[in-house]
Amino acid sequence: MKFLDQAKIFLKSGPGGNGCVSFRREANVPMGGPDGGDGGRGGDVIAVCVEGLNTLIDFRYQQHFKADRGSDGMGKARYGAGGSESILKLPVGTQIFAEDGETLIADLIAVGQRVVLLKGGQGGRGNIHFKSSTNQAPRRADTGGDAEEMWVWLRLKLIADAGLVGLPNAGKSTFLSSVSAAKPKVADYPFTTLHPALGVVESDDEAFVLADIPGLIEGAHEGKGLGDRFLGHVERCRVLLHLVDPTLGPDVAVESYKTIRGELAAYGGGLDEKPEIVALSKSDAVSDEDIEACRKALSAVVKGKIRTLSAVAHKNIIETVRELRLVINTAREDEAGDVDPFYRDDEDEGEAREIVS
Repeated sequence: MKFLDQAKIFLKSGPGGNGCVSFRREANVPMGGPDGGDGGRGGDVIAVCVEGLNTLIDFRYQQHFKADRGSDGMGKARYGAGGSESILKLPVGTQIFAEDGETLIADLIAVGQRVVLLKGGQGGRGNIHFKSSTNQAPRRADTGGDAEEMWVWLRLKLIADAGLVGLPNAGKSTFLSSVSAAKPKVADYPFTTLHPALGVVESDDEAFVLADIPGLIEGAHEGKGLGDRFLGHVERCRVLLHLVDPTLGPDVAVESYKTIRGELAAYGGGLDEKPEIVALSKSDAVSDEDIEACRKALSAVVKGKIRTLSAVAHKNIIETVRELRLVINTAREDEAGDVDPFYRDDEDEGEAREIVS
């Protein structure tokens, strides 16, 4: 399935049905009077967070979503049926923005979360509501309420515990394929990876999700290369694994590290403040002397320990994965006391309470 993490769609709720003007006319029934029913309510537009999706590709082929109109009221006090809802099934991590692309309407972070984006129009009242002692034959009925409509942007930010960052061809995809069942494309040229890739990593009977973020080069925040579009996928990560290629020499390794850190800071969103594990990749392709030279050069700009690993030779992979898991578990414990933004209905725990924007 092709990866798509952004889409613009049009939404429109259903208008309400019209009220009915009707009078009771039956043979041998002396007491007549108004009996026009109300129109049905228009359908809402609702976004629902579901499991099993990890892309917005469905919204490439359909961009217009409209709820049904409410039925008109009828005689004999018959009320019109309500219009069917239009339900958007979205993957976990989807953010919904207004047409300006900046105003956040909803952030779907839990399976089952429901957000009412647009409400349907109210049904019009029938003439049964307007009878009185002075107006016993009202010929008035309300029209149905108007529908609401708007354009919105859908943006997917993958829910991953850890993110892989580094310049193109630093060994990120190779690392992901070696620690998980993911099969990203691996080749000896830059920009092999064009879309974020996810993998589930198992460590000591525990598991976490690792994301490979492609396309970072100097000037990515200005739109160079693949730009900074995919950096949004690491905003929710609890830790970053920063891979540096030592095969290009100590000076280039330092510049590579500074470049990525500069792009993280320029993007914002607190990416440069996240816990970071720095590792020299491809250690099987260079000598120990070159590795030590790169480590010494990097120690001047990197705070903390600099790891050495090789995904091809599976060197220090288990240790690195365990360290990632420990940082993730610590972050999870810190977040455990936070209020869960997803509430459940007290009467029915199986259904999510609607969050009306």
